[in-house]
Amino acid sequence: MSLSDQAKERLADIVELQPTKNKELQERWGIDSGSEIHQYLESELKEYYYRDENSLIRATPEAASFVGIETDETAVSVPPLQATVVDVLAGPEESAQSVVAVLHAVEATGENTDVDSVRTALRKLQDRGIVTTEQSTVPLFKLAIDRAELEIERIE
Repeated sequence: MSLSDQAKERLADIVELQPTKNKELQERWGIDSGSEIHQYLESELKEYYYRDENSLIRATPEAASFVGIETDETAVSVPPLQATVVDVLAGPEESAQSVVAVLHAVEATGENTDVDSVRTALRKLQDRGIVTTEQSTVPLFKLAIDRAELEIERIE
């Protein structure tokens, strides 16, 4: 995706300010409303940002790389289920797993969950650049970052 100079500057703002809120970006960019911020993010920067579990705006690891800003993308705070998924998910050099295979691996740790929760956890980790997807008959998932390089903090 090609970005205008303004979009690149605004993306750099997100990387530097993360985690941030609509209001902070609104003030920084001189935009009148939070809904205009949301609209801009969705229309111009959709591939480069996500909202975390607290609805704060964060840049994807690709965004930081794109604008040339170093971040510590390997230290992340995630809810317990996402942390367990990271613990059991295939590594970058291994064969990717289906949602059901990940569910069974999570259940083997003693955690009680369901397929929809695991699918959601995988998608949220994918949004953060921690998990990658391979398309087959069904989506297959594996870590995008070597497990040894990740520092996962469980948030309750």
